[in-house]
Amino acid sequence: MRKTLPAQSALKRGFRRFFEFGAGTTSLIVSFIGVLLMTLLVFPALPLHGEMIDLKLYYSLADIQVAMQQYGPQGRATYALASATLDTLFPVLYVTFFAGLIYRFRPAERLWVMAFIPVVAGVWDLGENAQIIAMLLQYPDLSSGQVAVASFFTTVKHLLSAVYEVTALVFLTIFLVRRLK
Repeated sequence: MRKTLPAQSALKRGFRRFFEFGAGTTSLIVSFIGVLLMTLLVFPALPLHGEMIDLKLYYSLADIQVAMQQYGPQGRATYALASATLDTLFPVLYVTFFAGLIYRFRPAERLWVMAFIPVVAGVWDLGENAQIIAMLLQYPDLSSGQVAVASFFTTVKHLLSAVYEVTALVFLTIFLVRRLK
């Protein structure tokens, strides 16, 4: 049997409490509505005059230079502020929703650890936000290396999103199939 250190045990209990909170009906509903509002109303309403960088799967220095010109000084300032505020709240909402969904509908108790996938994605998303803010504030002094790092963060974020979305869908499907039998 594997021994856990007291700090590991406390951390594990803390995450389980968060996952149980997220799995509650009220938390799932509120976080889902929050994700929908941010995705469908808040982010599209930002006056950026171009597509948000975080929505692209991959980008190059040339792509970023075009985007930065489209945004203009005001759009870049707005985007930097939104990345530091709204796009910090957004991961909290989707992490709570998807971690709660995965935790609530896991087909076996030992699969509770799968709820960590959206947590990792949310932390990674915050790193991506820092990269994007840096590019927005440093423009026009951008290097291809800096853009490559930011693009890597964006690509990995999208891959992690696909993993937790598919995991949630599979767990929910298994739950529904079992429920119908």
